Amino acid sequence: MDPECSQLLPALCAVLADPRQPMADDTCLEKLLDWFKTITEAGSSLLLLQGNPCLVELLCHMLKPQDLSSRVLAFSLRLAGVLAAQEDCFQYLQQGELLPKLFGEAGPLGGAAWTSPTVRSGWIQGLRSLAQHPSALHFLADCGAVDTIFSLQEDSSLFVASAAGQLLVHILGLSMPGPAGGPPSLQAGDWPACAQKIVGHIEESLRATATPQITQALNVLTTTFGHCHDPWTQVLWVRLSPLVAGLLEKDPVPAAHSLVDLLLSVARSPGLSSSSCGLWETLARTLSHLSPTQAGPLALGILKLQDCPQALRAQAFAVLLQPLACVLKATAQDPGPSGVLDGIVGDSMTADMLLPSKAACVGLLCRTLAHLELLLPLPQRPCPWPQAPLLGAAVTLLQLCGGSARPTSDAGRHLCGLLLGCVRVQRAALDFLGTLSEGTGPRELVTQVFAVLLEYLRSPDSSPTVLKKAFQATFRWLLSSPKTPGCWDLDPHALLFLRDLLPVLQKRLCSPCWEVRDSGLEFLTQMTRHWGGQAGFRHALLASEVPKLTEQLLRDPESYVRASAVTAMGQLSSQGLCVPAAGPEHPGGQQSLLAELLHILSTDSEGFPRRAVMQVFTQWLRDSHADVAGDTEQFVAGVLQVASQDLDWEVRAQGLELALVFLEQTLGQPRSHCPCAVTPAVAAPVGPLAQALQPLCRVRLFEFAFRALFDCDRPVAQKSCDLLLFLRAKTASSGSLQESRSSPHVASVEAALQRWQAGDQAQPLGDLEPEVVLAVLRSLDLEGLQGALAESSDHVEKSPQSLLQDMLATVGVLGGNEADCY
Repeated sequence: MDPECSQLLPALCAVLADPRQPMADDTCLEKLLDWFKTITEAGSSLLLLQGNPCLVELLCHMLKPQDLSSRVLAFSLRLAGVLAAQEDCFQYLQQGELLPKLFGEAGPLGGAAWTSPTVRSGWIQGLRSLAQHPSALHFLADCGAVDTIFSLQEDSSLFVASAAGQLLVHILGLSMPGPAGGPPSLQAGDWPACAQKIVGHIEESLRATATPQITQALNVLTTTFGHCHDPWTQVLWVRLSPLVAGLLEKDPVPAAHSLVDLLLSVARSPGLSSSSCGLWETLARTLSHLSPTQAGPLALGILKLQDCPQALRAQAFAVLLQPLACVLKATAQDPGPSGVLDGIVGDSMTADMLLPSKAACVGLLCRTLAHLELLLPLPQRPCPWPQAPLLGAAVTLLQLCGGSARPTSDAGRHLCGLLLGCVRVQRAALDFLGTLSEGTGPRELVTQVFAVLLEYLRSPDSSPTVLKKAFQATFRWLLSSPKTPGCWDLDPHALLFLRDLLPVLQKRLCSPCWEVRDSGLEFLTQMTRHWGGQAGFRHALLASEVPKLTEQLLRDPESYVRASAVTAMGQLSSQGLCVPAAGPEHPGGQQSLLAELLHILSTDSEGFPRRAVMQVFTQWLRDSHADVAGDTEQFVAGVLQVASQDLDWEVRAQGLELALVFLEQTLGQPRSHCPCAVTPAVAAPVGPLAQALQPLCRVRLFEFAFRALFDCDRPVAQKSCDLLLFLRAKTASSGSLQESRSSPHVASVEAALQRWQAGDQAQPLGDLEPEVVLAVLRSLDLEGLQGALAESSDHVEKSPQSLLQDMLATVGVLGGNEADCY
């Protein structure tokens, strides 16, 4: 510990022990405890106590009958546990019977303070820190702490109850032998006392009739098998598995969710999953005893296992497919030629669970779709995968929800009534349908997929969130449509669908709901990015009103829509798909778009559209867009001038990204090209360095970067620092330019930069010459600034000394000038 902190610590301990003093907040106490943990992890706790006796005095003071703050008492209990984690310090504290008094009946446990959940939580956390060595186990047994932990499992505070269960797991793991000790005996009498007591309590809880007790025992076991993989866990499972399996004989199965968590935790444990302990049989029994709602997570967990008997995997997959099989049967549809669903279509229990109420039906279907969506991309998913039946089920669900299904059976009509207009199932089914696009399907089914997607996009009843997911699923299915070898254009069926889709998109771009307009623009941007260069797509798009409507949305009243319109127009322009505006005031559509985007960047009151403009401009510059390449310097200079005055730090940061692209291009870095790009005649500067840097000076790139270097927003300053370091590295090896470090102009620029760093950025730098720029770059400590920017803004105030000073200043022990302010 620093001498300065040692001098402040007695005063702080006195403040904490005085109930009359105003109390520090929880954050300060937590930081103080973290500091003590850091000290004890790096050195001796015993030396810390001997060098700072005020800490022992603070702990002793907690035992006096007084009106102590529950926060300070909880802090003291946790501090005692941190200190006693080292065995020599534990023995030192035991000499004065301090630990039994703090954690036994004589301490807070038997007083009024125990009514506070904060104190109970502090007591548990203190014991959790303390229980690190054999002496601690004897202490826990002697002071009766284990019985108290049992009772705290039923605490009214969920945090306390959860912490109590985790502490039991920790004590059990500490008391049992590790891998070197060999497996323990199955005889209970051979186990350590603490382990016997805990396992006995678990057994008693598993035999109980009250579900909360069973849940507590299952949760303890789940954590145990999830964190401990020593040989003794196998013995523990063999001993307890009959009691766990016995829960399946009760109707209904108690604590089903906790039982599923336990069985999956055991199945994932390396030693248990590979041993012959009846685990797979128990899993199979559980799948057959639980309801479909309860069994779904278990089935998914089984299918995710790397090593699992094939018969169990087949059973789990059948359980997972039951609700969708029920839907296909209720709507009198063929479950598919694969045979995967044939054996489960008639499951009456699933039908009973699916149809009695809307809540049960919706919840089960949404969970089933989510589970299958998670399973689909996994390498261990079942094979063969029933792609066609699942496609049919997803389409059927969407038809039932949309009202276009015409079931003939009573069950089908009842199901249609439950699901009609259900947004939750619509969203889940559209997500699942989009995921299924990664596979293939029969042409007639794919046609049905596009038909139901178009139905949802057209429907006036589709909610904004449903429409957004319908757009996303549509794009994914278009993306997966069959391609002719060597050609990336849409196939004829997809082009026919596109001709039906574009009028719908036009309608959605005129929607009174801004979320719908925004989703439509995002969909258009995605399509243009992928197929903007393909003849079929270009012809269909230019024959529609979509480009014109998109241009009009640049002036939408909602900022999110304006931002999406900017992005969409930028993509359309890059592909040469902008329709020229009519009228003498707009001689060229492309040129008018550039002017309009500059106008948005200069005048829009919201940050989202301005950020979008900067991203479009950066991409245009990177791709050598025709309008940018015509006069690149004028374009860059104008954009940087506007961006430098923007109040949004993300706009300024994007300006630095654009500046970096221009810098790389000017110094001859390779770049990509878009379809309408103009390739410059010279790919790299071939003259001396001064000639290469002149364009950067003319666009005032350096003034923009130097100003950003001292920006009040750290990300901007960091990006500027990176840019200038890159430039200095690129020019370091060149000897073609003589720097004049002592010139008056260099001195004036350095003085101006000092004023900028101090906050006065009113004075511009003026025209800079390459020699001056390089001299200033050499003089700046960019590495030091980069290191300072990488540190957190409160790295000084986080120091222990600062923390102690602030806590003391809060109660007036220090003068105001001695405390840090943060």
